[in-house]
Order: sequence, then C-alpha cells, then structure tokens
Amino acid sequence: MKTKKLPLRMCTGCGEMFDKRTLVRVVKSKDGEISLDLTGKKAGRGAYVCKNAECLKKARKKKAFERAFSVQIDSEIYDRMEKEIEDAN
Repeated sequence: MKTKKLPLRMCTGCGEMFDKRTLVRVVKSKDGEISLDLTGKKAGRGAYVCKNAECLKKARKKKAFERAFSVQIDSEIYDRMEKEIEDAN
C-alpha cells in the first residue's frame, strides 16, 4: 500500500519545514489585503508561519512577509495577526 505524501511548507519565522496543516497561512488577496487564513482555502498569494506568536515576531523582524508579498505591511496588521493567532490557540 502506498503512503500518502504530506505537503511540507517552510515557516517564515523559524525557517523549519512542517506539515502544511500544522501551520497558519498568511494571505495577500488580489486587492492587496493581508490577513490570516486559518482554513487554508482563501484565494491569493500565501506564506506560512507556525501557530505561535514567537514565530510571527521573528517573521516580522526579518520582514519575511514583506519580501514574500512585495508590499509594505503596517504594524497594525502585524498586531491584528498576532492577536488572531493567540485567540486561535
């Protein structure tokens, strides 16, 4: 019996590879809005981060999402994403 391949994605904060389902997707929609995608099904360009605030802070410090999406991200968007991750846990 063949085993199913698990899709792996890299966390933008810590840089480690994890199963796609264990990470949170950050999405840039067509109209340029940056938001968390807890379901993993929103349309748009995506980047992944661990489900803890520390990795989000690391990604913020490295400006990883800004490089991934080629856009300047306001600090209030990061604050909102951090609150959403803390509420989800």
